[in-house]
Amino acid sequence: MKPKNLLLSAGAVTLLVGCGSLGGSAGFPSAEQAVASSWQNMQPGWEKRLVQDDTQKICSAARDKPSKADAERVEKMNAAMKVVYPASGTLIGDWKRGEAIAQSGYGLRVGDNNPNQKPGGNCYACHQMTKQELSYGTLGPGLNQYGKLRGNSEAIVKYTYDKIYNSHAFSACSNMPRFGLNGILQPEQIADLVGLLMDPKSPVNQ
Repeated sequence: MKPKNLLLSAGAVTLLVGCGSLGGSAGFPSAEQAVASSWQNMQPGWEKRLVQDDTQKICSAARDKPSKADAERVEKMNAAMKVVYPASGTLIGDWKRGEAIAQSGYGLRVGDNNPNQKPGGNCYACHQMTKQELSYGTLGPGLNQYGKLRGNSEAIVKYTYDKIYNSHAFSACSNMPRFGLNGILQPEQIADLVGLLMDPKSPVNQ
């Protein structure tokens, strides 16, 4: 899941390429119309994902490699956005629930329409998190021993929560989704992921 990039179906991509070369000639839809029409039968509200916010516009224009000035602008813009914390006030949740969230890739995909199933973080797609994991992505840094190496000070716990909530406040045009800001994960889910990373009993810290 990568909210800052527009997710196009194979059909939309085909139409987009074809229409782009035709320039919206008579009888053919424009690129924008082709993309929008491919989302007509998706879940209600998904069409909003086609509208970029200011951060996404800057990052897209720079191909995720912004100038220093633009990077500082993006980080400042996102740092000013409100971070919502769990109602309980506890930022370290249940690591076992966090492990399930990290493993789950459910959510924001075509066919993911079960209202009773919450989206997951799909963390293993980009990070190594435990020594036991045999299959993991390397797009993001390894997180094995995360809490063991960093400690569990209040500042580190808050940083970890905030980074998962809105990664762009710390690294402009990061490949990491803004899980909390974009409503992919709820505050309690993010706290459970913090638990996975910080709890000494978590497999991450073994």
